[in-house]
Amino acid sequence: MKLHWAKIKENKCRNSRTADLRPLLILFTFLFFISWHADAQSRQELEKQRLQLQKEIKEINNLLFKSQKKEKTLLSDLSDLTNRIGVRTKLINTINEETKQISKEIEENEEEVALLTKRLENLKKDYAKMVVQSYKSKTKNSRLMFLLSSDNFLQAYKRLEYIKQYADYQARQGEEIKLETIKLQNLNDYLVKTREEKEMLIAENQKEKDSIKQEKASREGLVRSVKKQEKKYIAEINKKQREEREIDRKIEKLIAEAIASSKKEGSLKSSGFALTPEAKELEKDFISNKGKLPSPVERGVVVRRFGKQSHPTLKGITIESNGIFYATEKNANARVIFDGKVLAIQVLPGKKKAVLVQHGNYISVYKNLDNVMVQKGDLVSTKQQLGKIHTDKTTGKTILAFVLFKEIHRQNPEEWVYKI
Repeated sequence: MKLHWAKIKENKCRNSRTADLRPLLILFTFLFFISWHADAQSRQELEKQRLQLQKEIKEINNLLFKSQKKEKTLLSDLSDLTNRIGVRTKLINTINEETKQISKEIEENEEEVALLTKRLENLKKDYAKMVVQSYKSKTKNSRLMFLLSSDNFLQAYKRLEYIKQYADYQARQGEEIKLETIKLQNLNDYLVKTREEKEMLIAENQKEKDSIKQEKASREGLVRSVKKQEKKYIAEINKKQREEREIDRKIEKLIAEAIASSKKEGSLKSSGFALTPEAKELEKDFISNKGKLPSPVERGVVVRRFGKQSHPTLKGITIESNGIFYATEKNANARVIFDGKVLAIQVLPGKKKAVLVQHGNYISVYKNLDNVMVQKGDLVSTKQQLGKIHTDKTTGKTILAFVLFKEIHRQNPEEWVYKI
């Protein structure tokens, strides 16, 4: 019995050493979880970006390529193709990054599986030894005899406590084995899932690479065709740029006149409108929603961004854009980005129209409309439809030009409008 009790003490010492290591194991597990969680967040962001790019490619195919006509210009065709190649390139890069994250996660999880497997083996060995020792102690001497052989009551009490602690430890070991087994199984299941995700992304990446290879070959052919008529296309671009600048000058003049008119009855010296308290509050709300304002089209693709930029297909040609140009579906309507008041409706060349909506000292402009559904002075609410967007007969494209001013100073709409 004394020999058996010595083994009990030895097991308790080993358990004590294991207990000393537990804070380190907990710390390791915590750090591993934090690292995994950070990677998971990064993976979630990459997955979100991948899905957004896939959606954008789908929209480009539907809104730009399905609307193509036989008489469509080569330059427009080339611009659309370049746009799609650019988005597809971003998608490939995103998939590559996501695949790297999954590979890293798989590697870390495989290391964790190895550690858990080793720990589970040790737990099972210890538990098996305890079961054997417990069986031997029951066959040789009963626990009652072990207690009755005590020299005094205090020793008997201590022996009883040791027996209870040993039984509790044995039960905890059995429960810990169950928990570790479940944990290991879950981790193995997750590994299978992540490996499948990785294989799916690799296949998708190859598919995108094949597509972009074909598109680049098509683009090279179009570039050769465009170069044959390069002077003609450059002249067309310069003409359109002059027309756009003239339209913007008229809009700026219209806004300046409206500002001056608002100050006739007062002696306001500021550069902006003479605003009522309600209009000031509206402007405050407009500013507070910067970056969260809805798009002026329900569905669309950005085909030209704000500011000076190189022409996507003609080298040496710079395009100056005062706003964002959205390609949308045929018969689509422009919608106002925030509550406001219709400041003016301007007639553009070709009988097209522009609607100007005032939001305090900010004015949002919606150009290239066939007809409008509002009148000057109307109060409009966020996402209210303003008019049908014009569809070009030659290209088949439906394009809305959206411009944003603060007084007569142009703003970058991309900083204000939430991306579609």
